[in-house]
Amino acid sequence: MKPLARWSVRHARALWRAWAALSRLAMPLAPALRRLGLNRVEGWLLPVERRLKGALFDCRMCGQCELSATGMACPMGCAKRMRNGPCGGVRADGSCEVHPGRACTWVQATAGDAAIAPGHLPGWTQRVPALDARREGRSSWVRVFEAPAAPAPVPAPALAAAPVDSPLLMRQRRGEFIVTVEIAPPDSPDPEALLARARPFAGLADAINITDGAGANCHMSSVAAAAVLRAAGFEPVCQVACRDRNRIALQGDVLGAAALGVRHVLCLTGDDVSQGDHPGARPVFDLDAVTLLHTLQGMCERGQFASGRRLERPLQLLLGATANPFVPPFAERVANLERKIDAGARFIQTQFCFDLDRLRDFMDAVCARGLHRRAAIVVGVGTLSSARALRWMADHVPGVQVPDAVTARIAAAADARAEGRRIAVETIHALRRIEGVAGVHLMGHKNEATLAQIIVEAGLRPAPVAHAA
Repeated sequence: MKPLARWSVRHARALWRAWAALSRLAMPLAPALRRLGLNRVEGWLLPVERRLKGALFDCRMCGQCELSATGMACPMGCAKRMRNGPCGGVRADGSCEVHPGRACTWVQATAGDAAIAPGHLPGWTQRVPALDARREGRSSWVRVFEAPAAPAPVPAPALAAAPVDSPLLMRQRRGEFIVTVEIAPPDSPDPEALLARARPFAGLADAINITDGAGANCHMSSVAAAAVLRAAGFEPVCQVACRDRNRIALQGDVLGAAALGVRHVLCLTGDDVSQGDHPGARPVFDLDAVTLLHTLQGMCERGQFASGRRLERPLQLLLGATANPFVPPFAERVANLERKIDAGARFIQTQFCFDLDRLRDFMDAVCARGLHRRAAIVVGVGTLSSARALRWMADHVPGVQVPDAVTARIAAAADARAEGRRIAVETIHALRRIEGVAGVHLMGHKNEATLAQIIVEAGLRPAPVAHAA
């Protein structure tokens, strides 16, 4: 962030007040300027706006400025163009996942929010709309002089949609503990390779997540893998990342997943491409997780695409999102979660939990806002086979924080794998005592048998009965 942009964050309250005052002063001029022609007015304003905002905010001229909602830190400076809060890959020191030498834009935005509204929840909880590419390079100031907007049209009435038949929803309503697991799709067109990874969880997990190019590595598509699992009698959660597709493709893919029987969709922004096996790929990030949720919620509740065009039938999906309470900016994580729930998320899966104290702080804030009653908070738990593997994950997987005490305990154990299981079981027992935690989400790369064993050892589900041949 440029020095003047950092100054703007520190003085966000003064700049916010100045903008509000100037907007009020400009209003009496609006009728005359509209008669003169706003295109002409924009031609006068644009050079000044570009230079002033470029200097003060490192502005990229998206044409849809929302600085008052982002702490006077321009979200277009984010490498992923996150407009509704930080991604889950922020580093422990608050630096950007993509550009480690630069502070995360949303760490700066949180500081600006605190300056604008001292004592209030940082991040403001209103949703910032998805970018309209048609306005890029145009003036945001000229919108002050536009005629008052007509009343927002009443949303189209919802089509007759049946309730989602979801095991996650049913367990939450009964107050039962949810168990989900995550597996990576194979690098093979053979469905058996995928089913072999899923079988250890038969009778143990309520749903199985299928990653969507996790780590920016290429595998079988999440939609296809979810359909394979559904046909085999498993309950899949199809993950959908914004990194690789624009809003047209995202809506089409989810519509296709629903047609194949998928009932759960997890919305993610996506990892940085530079860390994967195709670092030369061009990321898309047309939407972020919040705007994707809002788009899919419209397809479910109103039976409409983002364009407003009607679907023949609404989608019947339970939408989910992710949260990472373990990396900065910590206060903004709760605001970001609220935006996701407001946008339609009904289940939340977190990053790996190795720090119970940090999670307790997060859940205290979540419960204080009643968010645990609006969505099932399912906390990530996992294990790896060695201290070396844990250190590698902490160093290379964005957003994962592993306390030194955990790594040291596994390194000192005679049987590192068994010690990792014990830590996971202990973590699950502790999570069950934390208010607002609705379940656990188990993760471990190609470690399915161990994860299934943890589910049984933690007393989450009884061991499946082996059938005689």
